[in-house]
Amino acid sequence: MKKTVYLLMVLVMLTGAVAGCRPAPATPTPTGPRSLVLMSHDSFAVSEEVIAEFETAHNAKVQFLPSGDAGSALNKAILSKENPLADVFFGVDNTFLSRALEADIFEPYQPQGLENIPDTLELDPQYRLVPVDYGDVCLNYDKAYFEEKGLTPPQTLRDLTKPELRGLTVVENPATSSPGLAFLLATVGHFGESGDYTYLDFWRDMRANDVLVTEGWEDAYWGQSTWAGGGDRPIVVSYATSPAAEVYFSEGALEEPPTGNVLGDGACFRQIEFVGILKGTKNRDLAEAFIDFILSTRFQEDIPLQMWVFPANEQAKLPQVFLDFAETPAHPAVVSPEDIAANREAWIEAWTEVVLR
Repeated sequence: MKKTVYLLMVLVMLTGAVAGCRPAPATPTPTGPRSLVLMSHDSFAVSEEVIAEFETAHNAKVQFLPSGDAGSALNKAILSKENPLADVFFGVDNTFLSRALEADIFEPYQPQGLENIPDTLELDPQYRLVPVDYGDVCLNYDKAYFEEKGLTPPQTLRDLTKPELRGLTVVENPATSSPGLAFLLATVGHFGESGDYTYLDFWRDMRANDVLVTEGWEDAYWGQSTWAGGGDRPIVVSYATSPAAEVYFSEGALEEPPTGNVLGDGACFRQIEFVGILKGTKNRDLAEAFIDFILSTRFQEDIPLQMWVFPANEQAKLPQVFLDFAETPAHPAVVSPEDIAANREAWIEAWTEVVLR
């Protein structure tokens, strides 16, 4: 009996010794930040501190992949659909919306914050692309030039064809420029393709009135305008927010914009920009969180002074320079994304034939 008790005591001691030799449970190693790749056009901009807030909140690192203008960036996303280059794509606008959706490269996602977005900006009922911002392509004119010459500034598109405004307008080529295409669409939406006076009739009159065509916005605005580029053209296709930008970037030198906008019915075209989750992302949850963040007031209130467009979120507060000087047309021209997708190339070709050849 004593021997049995003794053996039991030895066994208990040995069991305890073995247990004591077991390694302590390993402490989990902290994982590094997850990477989220944002593909966009080259004009995308956001404050570093705004992105840093998202990165901190989600233990993430946002990598930016600028990919040319909106059309070029979309082409790259479509061509790489089998092996996507990014998780999220920003910058599809309503001129390319139908093309983007037909390519079937976006995942549906109905994000938080949609209740603050106007229905007029939501063009995809499946929410593969959700609106982020909007801005109007309009004509800007040099106030001082018209005052000095004793001329009345244009109020409508048709005014540009008046003899007294001959040789005063510069536009961008719609085949190579986003604002150039938007302005062409404004003329299509306003004048139409049939009737007594079509959009091509307008462009024939513009050619006869010595319109100047440049390849892009920079050359038109900075190279040819009378107020910014030392050129001789006081009317330039630009944006309705350009006058406000002139005041802001003057750093106090200007109290009023040197330019005005032509905001007559159908004289402007409203561009809406969208964001979407690319199919094939391996970070779906993080991509969804980023879309939510983009629609939040924190991100949306950063948009105006970064990209000089209006935030889609109606709860976002505008900076004072926007409240003072940024304008929106009451009745911009309307062309549906479906019509744009079906006719974009034909309209550009017809324009080229009439204006450049």
